[in-house]
Amino acid sequence: MAATTGDQVDRVRELVAAIPTGRVATYGDIAAAAGLSTPRTVGWIMRTDSSDLPWHRVVPASGRPAPHLARRQLERLAAEGVVVRDGRVDLATARHRF
Repeated sequence: MAATTGDQVDRVRELVAAIPTGRVATYGDIAAAAGLSTPRTVGWIMRTDSSDLPWHRVVPASGRPAPHLARRQLERLAAEGVVVRDGRVDLATARHRF
């Protein structure tokens, strides 16, 4: 796999920052909008460089957050008005389109 460039990191950060309150995007949505070949690159960037971003608005394609983040992430999203059912974000109503 090719190394992630600074431009790619910057683009992912811009996209995450642009997700409005009460909306979410999937790792795949962000990868597609950034022109990346895999959502895993977005995941890596989010793990390493997202403390100042609305990280809670980025979810897996299943809508179910990672177990170690689920409670905190779903609480933040619900507080913003995102519909959460059975521990899963309702992507049909909350998904942001870039």
